[in-house]
Amino acid sequence: MSHKILIFAADMAYRALDQAGLLHAHYPANTVIFRIPCASMLRPDLIVYALKNGFDAVFVASSGPDCPFLGEECVSITAKRIEKAYELLEKEGIEKERLVSSGVCSTCVEAIISNLERIEKFLEGK
Repeated sequence: MSHKILIFAADMAYRALDQAGLLHAHYPANTVIFRIPCASMLRPDLIVYALKNGFDAVFVASSGPDCPFLGEECVSITAKRIEKAYELLEKEGIEKERLVSSGVCSTCVEAIISNLERIEKFLEGK
């Protein structure tokens, strides 16, 4: 069974995803990438909405301290939003493992692939 994974990719992380594609790196085929300017702009309720409406997992790939909009402040704001998303998931009875968040630099292809493999491994064990 192919699992549907939604990636919210911030600007710098999107570049790593693009690089992964150019390198023909293996990641789940049923992956949808939604580019966002900055992960700190992502509302926690959108993550829950995605998981309740067809996606098996969500990966928030932030730019981390390389964020062109907020710099290092992006890390703390994004962390607060992800924490709020985990709270909402718990209220909805959705496994927290279905949400993964990581700071990804523009050349960190391995980080993208390892996070997607971790998600896929969790989903296969369900």
